Amino acid sequence: MDTLHYCRTVTASCKFNYAIFASPDFDANEYANAVLAGESYPPQPGSSRLTKPTGFEPAKEDISVAIAKLNYGIDDVSKQIKNVVTAHHEDLLEQAAGVGELSGSLQGVREGLDALDVSLEKLRQKFRYPYQTMQANVKRLQRLQQVSDVLRRTSRFTVLAKRLQAQMAELGDNADGAQSQPKAPEAKANSGVLDGRRSATPGLDYEGEKERSLAQAALTIAELGDLLDFSPDSPAAVSEVLPPADSEPSTSRHIPLRSIDAVAVHIPSIDSARSKVTAEMESMILDGLTQAASHFPNQPLLATSLQTAHNLRLLPDLVQNLVSDLSTAVEARIKFAFDVAQISKEFNAKDPASSSTGLAYKSRIRQEPTNVTAPQWANALWSRLTALIEDMTGACVKVYTLEKVLKLKKDPISQIVFLDEAMKVLESKPSTTFWAALARSLEKQTRDGAKNSTFLQQTLSSGYPKLLRLFHDFFSKIAVHTDTVYSQDRQSPETVLVLRALSTFEALYLSRTSNKVNESVGQAFQGGARTPPSSPEAMNVARTIANELDATKFDPLLVRSVARCAKSSLDLLITRTDGLVVRDRTATLLTGPAATPQQVQNLSLATFLYHCATRVRVLEEEHSSDVYAILRSSVIEMMAIYGRITGPILAAIKSESSAIIAKLHRESARSADPLSDMGGSSTYVKELTEKLAFVKSEVLAWLSIEDVTREWPLDIVRHVLRAFVLHVSIVKPLDETRKLQLTGDMTELEFALGAFVSEGKSKRGGGGLDAAGSEYRALRALRPLLFLETARLAEPDATAGLPPLVVLHHILVRAPIPLPHTLHGWQAAEYVRWVEEHSEEEALTLIDGGLTHWEKTSEMEGGDPAATYLSLARDVLANAGAKQSV
Repeated sequence: MDTLHYCRTVTASCKFNYAIFASPDFDANEYANAVLAGESYPPQPGSSRLTKPTGFEPAKEDISVAIAKLNYGIDDVSKQIKNVVTAHHEDLLEQAAGVGELSGSLQGVREGLDALDVSLEKLRQKFRYPYQTMQANVKRLQRLQQVSDVLRRTSRFTVLAKRLQAQMAELGDNADGAQSQPKAPEAKANSGVLDGRRSATPGLDYEGEKERSLAQAALTIAELGDLLDFSPDSPAAVSEVLPPADSEPSTSRHIPLRSIDAVAVHIPSIDSARSKVTAEMESMILDGLTQAASHFPNQPLLATSLQTAHNLRLLPDLVQNLVSDLSTAVEARIKFAFDVAQISKEFNAKDPASSSTGLAYKSRIRQEPTNVTAPQWANALWSRLTALIEDMTGACVKVYTLEKVLKLKKDPISQIVFLDEAMKVLESKPSTTFWAALARSLEKQTRDGAKNSTFLQQTLSSGYPKLLRLFHDFFSKIAVHTDTVYSQDRQSPETVLVLRALSTFEALYLSRTSNKVNESVGQAFQGGARTPPSSPEAMNVARTIANELDATKFDPLLVRSVARCAKSSLDLLITRTDGLVVRDRTATLLTGPAATPQQVQNLSLATFLYHCATRVRVLEEEHSSDVYAILRSSVIEMMAIYGRITGPILAAIKSESSAIIAKLHRESARSADPLSDMGGSSTYVKELTEKLAFVKSEVLAWLSIEDVTREWPLDIVRHVLRAFVLHVSIVKPLDETRKLQLTGDMTELEFALGAFVSEGKSKRGGGGLDAAGSEYRALRALRPLLFLETARLAEPDATAGLPPLVVLHHILVRAPIPLPHTLHGWQAAEYVRWVEEHSEEEALTLIDGGLTHWEKTSEMEGGDPAATYLSLARDVLANAGAKQSV
């Protein structure tokens, strides 16, 4: 190998290229053909004859030249080999000597292997014959076991076949006897209650002889079927029907019992018995389910039939088929109920005249009713839906009765619950499967019906509450037999699933409801800013919302959806109202003589919002908290906008009245003779009286709100009385003339305020100024205060009804001590406003600070001309502090 490698290396380095000849794929014949044909070798894939050849090019040379080159190449290679041998002859001789020694060693190894083969053959002869003998005996034993197995199964089969004949004979006698004796409807398939025995399953009462014989026959038939279909690949089946064998199961060819003549004779009778038992079992199941749907459930009959199906190894498939059949039947009834074309055919069949109409109108008559026939079509549709509810109730009761019996019933031998056995082929419980199929079919039919039929869409969308009441009737009927609940507090998932299937018509109904409420909102704002909405429009909107909620009050889910639609409409109302509110100065300007258009617009909007919010708030008492919780935020927002409208107006009224009362400090005495001008009133009192009359006639008149017209006048009167008492208490100087003038002003003001309240109070209100409370009592007590002796100013009995702050003001007015606003450089109106904005304790603290300041100043000047007044003021402060501490 080393020599050959060396030769290839030398060849590759020669003048000529010998790579073609050194290739393992070189073929002399192909090379010769290529030389004769004038082609290149080796041929290039995909190349033509015109392609320039690579490597050795025999195509461009004469054959003799090619042969000469080959000869030359052969001679050259021979020379190179000779040179290699000459150069490495010593190494080659050494390798030849090593090969000879290796040949001798291999000869010894070959002799040892031959001796080993002889020993192995002798050893094989010692084991071959015993093995062959044992193999023959094992085969004989396997055949004996196979025969024994066949005989054992045949014997078992014969015993079971005879037992089946006896059972079928007994079953036939019971059946004949049952047919010869009439039975009451409620004991249709349980004829032998007194002769029967109590069921082994708790909750199931009695089972008759016929049912027990049928279940035993089914078990025998199942065992016979297992024997006939026995296979060694199913050891679980062997352990159920055969006693355990003493040896391992045979792996030889299986002999089926059907191939044995003695067994084959019984097969037709077994098949006949199986058919008869299966038919009887199916009949019993149908009878049991039918009785369950008719509110006379016969659970023992249904349990026995299921036991029979379990013995026949048919229980999972039987339950699956029953649930599928019931679901399919309900789907068919749903499709029939929503089939408008079928309704059209029925009416066309009843009315032959319609079939003779023109071809141009025939299609429309067949698909949609006319205005004349629409009520008849609607009655037919509702009749179908009523019948559908009855069919759905029956199917649902059947499914739940079947599931209940499956839960209760157990196999007496294996103690396997029948429902667990059925779940091997079912994806979910029968009731879950039924509800899913029912909801799926309802959703499909309602969606397709609403899409394809305008009549169905209009009838069921406008009458959706009626449709929903039918399903409420359905839920109430099945609640006795199932665990479904649909009430205001709780809704079972199954019921919600079914009602969601009606979402197509619910969405249409909610759209109609939303349009109706939005229409009432639109009518309220159709006048725009020129004629803004007021109380009649608010009552119309609230009445529409209340009517829609009352129409759906019976359903907890639908009424919430309607409430959400109403909330959307109220949000729209709020947005449009807020856009009409005027927020500039003209909305609060009280110059008169009439209210500004902006005030009229705002007050109308406030009246509209107030009445709408209060009417909607009443719904809280009529509906559940969940329903009103949806509307609460809109009601709160309406009242907030109402407050933002009326708040500035009321504040402007109070501010304007306070500014008018503050003019009394600029009012001088009318005459030096107090009796010369008696009977007249001050200018500010006249102005205040006119302003209150303007507020009553031009402002409050636009607020058609009973509560506001009762509360606002009292609120305004309290403010006026409080401001007037405070201003009068700080009038300084206060001589006898001024006292008489102020007394007359009090009388005029009291008359004006009394008229203001009496005109504004409602029929249910009363009391006049007495309803103003402490403010009016302070006004009445202010008159004697003006003429009270100075020494008695600190007596609580003498100043009853007056706040301590007013008494302190009057003491300071009589004394040389400066008033708080004078001390701090405030205007009288500013000081009164400060007192109204702060608590009484803070105001008393301010006066106490002024007294302290006066005491310090007097000590520095050496003498206190107001010592008496200081003592009175300190006493009043002490009494006030004592009352606050209590």
